[in-house]
Parts: sequence; C-alpha cells; structure tokens
Amino acid sequence: MPTLQLVQDPAADALLESNPFALLVGMLLDQQYPMEAAFAGPKKIADRMGGVDAREIAEYDPEKFAALCSTTPAVHRFPGSMAKRIQALAQLVVDQYDGDAAALWTAGDPDGPEVLRRIKSLPGFGEQKAKIFLALLGKQYGVTPKGWRAAAGDYGRAGSFLSVADVVDQGSLEKVRSYKKQAKAAAKAAKA
Repeated sequence: MPTLQLVQDPAADALLESNPFALLVGMLLDQQYPMEAAFAGPKKIADRMGGVDAREIAEYDPEKFAALCSTTPAVHRFPGSMAKRIQALAQLVVDQYDGDAAALWTAGDPDGPEVLRRIKSLPGFGEQKAKIFLALLGKQYGVTPKGWRAAAGDYGRAGSFLSVADVVDQGSLEKVRSYKKQAKAAAKAAKA
C-alpha cells in the first residue's frame, strides 16, 4: 500500500494511514474547507489530546472539546459545529462498532454497497461524501470489498482526478483542485 499524501505533511499523513478513525474524521472535516487542511485536523486533535481515539473523544466534555477544536490553529473554519459532529461520529463508532472505525468496512465481511450504506449512516456523511470515502478506502487504503468501484460511482474510476481519493502527490492534488474549480464554475454557470 502506498503512503498516504493527503495533507502533504508526513506526520499528519502517517496518522491518517495508521488510524482509521483519524481518516474518518479527516473526511468528515472535508467540507467548506481546503482538503489538505481538513485532513490535517486529526493531527491537531492528536497533538492536543495525545491521540485520536473514538471512545476518548465521545466521552470528552463537549465544551472542552469545542475549545480544543477552536484553539489556534483551529481544526476547521467552523470549529464549534465540527466539534459536535466529530463527537457525534465518535459516539456512533463507539456504539455500533465498539470504538473500532475499521469495523465499518471489515465487520461481517461486507461488500462495496454495504460499506457505502454504513458510511452513509454516519453523521455528516451524505451520498457524495460517502462515495468519495469509499473510493479513498479502495484506491489508497487497501479496502477493496467486492463491488466497491461501482458503489463509489465516478469516484471509484481508475485514473480519475475527482476527489481526495485521487490525491497521491502534489501533481495529483493540483489536478483534483483544477477539477473541483471547473465543477464549481459549471455549477455557478448553470444557476445563472
């Protein structure tokens, strides 16, 4: 499995690679925020808490956790609301998967559509974000259940540069940025 380069920072990327819950939190934060900054969020949490553990985050005092997420540099441009979402995500992972985020894609040997269904049931994960995360798991995390590419839709296509799932170096990051910029411009033009 190649080394993740989502943040373009070795320590932050190593955390994402070694900690499935950190990767999940990074994907949660990838909203109205530059993707490298979003995926750097778990490292900020880890630096302040001594790790990124679903059980520990779920049990953390909500006001103190919001303050931890708001400390400069904040984990997101909306640190208060994202702190609530991270804690809700952590609680669901604790309640449904005994604190093990990887169980989302391993428990009961699920196929691609089932993994997608599980991801979509997470707080803060709609259809598109769930498909992107499934593509990220398949393309870069070694999680390739039967039917994952089809379940991930266009994001699962090999050789595409549509999302964070396709970022493997600085060059691919620029291609994904360019695609996102074009998609935003097209959506804006369609509204006009």
